[in-house]
Amino acid sequence: MKSSEIIEINASQKQSLDNQQLGTKRQILPLLPDIQSHALIISGIRRCGKSTLLHQFLNKLNRPFFYLNFDDFRLASFSFSDFSILNNIINETKIKLLFFDEIQLAERWELFIRNKLDEGFQIVITGSNASLLSIEFGTSLTGRHLTKELFPFSYTEFCSFFKLSAGSESLESYMEKGGFPEYLKTGNEDILRQLQSDIIFRDISVRYSIRDTLSLQQLFIYLLSNSAQLFSPSKLTSVSGVKSPTTVLEYISYFESAYLIHLLPCFSYSLKSQSLAPKKVYISDTGLIKAGSINFSKNYGAFLENFVYNNIRRIRKEIYYFKSKNNKECDFIIKSQDKTTCIQVCWELNSDNQDREINGLLEAMNSFDLDYGEIITFNSEDLILINGKKINVIPAWKKEWENI
Repeated sequence: MKSSEIIEINASQKQSLDNQQLGTKRQILPLLPDIQSHALIISGIRRCGKSTLLHQFLNKLNRPFFYLNFDDFRLASFSFSDFSILNNIINETKIKLLFFDEIQLAERWELFIRNKLDEGFQIVITGSNASLLSIEFGTSLTGRHLTKELFPFSYTEFCSFFKLSAGSESLESYMEKGGFPEYLKTGNEDILRQLQSDIIFRDISVRYSIRDTLSLQQLFIYLLSNSAQLFSPSKLTSVSGVKSPTTVLEYISYFESAYLIHLLPCFSYSLKSQSLAPKKVYISDTGLIKAGSINFSKNYGAFLENFVYNNIRRIRKEIYYFKSKNNKECDFIIKSQDKTTCIQVCWELNSDNQDREINGLLEAMNSFDLDYGEIITFNSEDLILINGKKINVIPAWKKEWENI
């Protein structure tokens, strides 16, 4: 590429960023460090608001910056040799604060970033593919990066965006609409469908040279329609048309790397047992379920469980489901350095399900020698004391997730 071309692209992109509104303040903003020794990586699904978060962070830093978004068709021909041109352009500006969107699209980008870090530049990077970013982190950027994950709007951010109060009505609206900012501004579900299409075809099919895009799409639609459920790779071959369970697992790993889905393993002290046990699948944003499912119907229990998982995942990464030897189940086991938390989820606790839900939770609490557990519901609140143990029944809209 020519130096003049990169300069022109940089100028137009920076103007677009400067003209962008700051939008709803993201909860993660205070957690972004102003640090020069390490590259700050902000990763997350496409269109979840990474560029807006960058704008908010820039406004907070209030310093001159250089910005370049590699997810621009004008940079489609950008090659490794062009980094030398980019390097000269940056050095001529005398600016020490660098922001790069989707730089993982450029070949051997990590070598360029490492070089700029060694030269004393402060660098912030965003990316929408966890796998591609992590591969490079493990090479040239080992020990030189800090990673923060950004998700679509949380329920709190959703309420702030629409100026709503927390409660059952706003929670139901959030579970149905999800948290992608652009969709919430317009209400046009085509935005969500186009987002899924872009990720599946551009980020996955093209990047991994997958020709059978129909099976890839059918597999994702099936997962969308069966959120919060256990899945079997062998069963998924028949419903998706993918030829082998191994290929199914490869495709699922691509969905996960692109932040479309999250997988939940079964808790076990044995890593082998954990890897062999079936996993549960959760969709990264419940709004995608309605927009992408065929024959959509409101499965309230699955929606609520998916909502709870996404809230936990924002705070913690070490999450499991629990299944005892006598097949009693607990939806979530959350591990942190200093505690273990057991959470059961059901739309409502009633005479038909309370024995199953309570006994599954108690089984998990006993397994981890805990005296306290929680049952998250849509709108029910109660306190259960049983066998010396305390179980709080909490409405999902009332739960303070930051305390997990």
